Amino acid sequence: MNHTWLSLFPFIIVISMSIWLKNILPGLILGLLVGSLIFKADLLAGVYQTVSYIVTTLTAGNNIKIIGFLYLFGGLVGMMNISGGIKGFSEWVGNKIQTERGLLGLIWFTLLFTFMMPMFRIMMIGPIVKSLIKKMNLPKQKVGLTMDISTESVIVLLPVATAFVGFMVSLVESSIGKLHLGMSSYHVFLLSILFNFFAIVMLVIGIVLTFWTKADKSSLLNLNQKQLDEEANDLHRSGIKRELSMVKAQPWNLIFPVFLLLGLSLFLLWQNGRAKGAHTIFEAFSMADATFVMLLAVFITLVLSFVFYIVRRQKLDEILYHFFDGGNQMMEAVTLLVLIWSLTLLAEDLGFSKFISSTLGSFLPAFLTPVTIFVLGSIVGYFIGSSWGTWGLFMPLGMSLAVSTGASIPLTVGAVFASGAFGALTSPLGDTTITTATILDMSLIDYARFKLKVAAIGGVISIVLYTIGGFFVS
Repeated sequence: MNHTWLSLFPFIIVISMSIWLKNILPGLILGLLVGSLIFKADLLAGVYQTVSYIVTTLTAGNNIKIIGFLYLFGGLVGMMNISGGIKGFSEWVGNKIQTERGLLGLIWFTLLFTFMMPMFRIMMIGPIVKSLIKKMNLPKQKVGLTMDISTESVIVLLPVATAFVGFMVSLVESSIGKLHLGMSSYHVFLLSILFNFFAIVMLVIGIVLTFWTKADKSSLLNLNQKQLDEEANDLHRSGIKRELSMVKAQPWNLIFPVFLLLGLSLFLLWQNGRAKGAHTIFEAFSMADATFVMLLAVFITLVLSFVFYIVRRQKLDEILYHFFDGGNQMMEAVTLLVLIWSLTLLAEDLGFSKFISSTLGSFLPAFLTPVTIFVLGSIVGYFIGSSWGTWGLFMPLGMSLAVSTGASIPLTVGAVFASGAFGALTSPLGDTTITTATILDMSLIDYARFKLKVAAIGGVISIVLYTIGGFFVS
């Protein structure tokens, strides 16, 4: 069934209600219900369809791996908290980092160890950054933006060893195969990295923001007062916060699990890729199932860290309690992701991708193909909040248009990947935005608005570059 323009309704409901209520959850639920009613045209059948989407999402192999990773990593963070690991490491780093520029520089430095997967990176450095933000009284939104830019804008530009590479190459390969182009998918992917203008521009903007930290003191004071007000109103966790403030600082209780997790992640990525036929370490990282590897690595780390804490005479009941408390703190993010994934399934059933494809028309000039794909992909990416979903929707469309109009294939592929990067970075539905806002205790909608203002600059520059590139790149 193809409902064309009606497929826009669920996304319009989600975005408008999120702006109105400053909370995304009600809009997601209502958007999913309304979309299901449009699809089934019956009240009971629509509600049944809504639940079916949620069940389908929960039973999808890749989704449940991400959910498991989030909960277990949250539990590991809880264990590191009550054992004094985060407090100890934050005090140690805090003695060496005294400025906002120093903290932002530290965030970029951690890329050397956390580049494999966006969620992994945010979850790994988030708790430490949060502690330092509070200690140094820094603006959460700017620090969070640096975390997200250094994550989304860098990982999509790396040709190996990330959770994205295998998926991105497979999309290119699938489109090349359907169009019988006889090109190397990995070679096209490598060339497209040079044309991922949005990610490159945002990377430059992020570096500039890191070293240009001159801020308006009055606005910073107001922002910090807002942060203090938010913390003062968060009374339901006051007991736990008081307990954590009294733990003994022990940096090794963070250093051991973090480096264990990093080492296991790299080793298991190599082993998993080799088991799938890879001959070199780069091939192994590209072919590995990164999502499963991260889940496996965090599970093993949890078990060994539990033993480590017991040997160091941490109380068993405290460790277990804060494991579940840490995991439960990620349930808001998990709930939002499940609803967003369900909304994506609904959009496909309503004919969302067909609607986007049909509105482009059949007379698009070659030089406008890349920029058109970028603009439309960015709009859709903002609505669905998923780089993977945007790439999946627009890669077949972009490749087909590039072939039919004679546009540059690497430039068009780069525009597709750039549009997904835009959506993932700016959308209030994006998993990176949700996770960062959750960890740093920020309003999701306010934080998404803040990021959009900065990312819009990168988007406009990218539009200019794709327009120029359409003329000169063939």
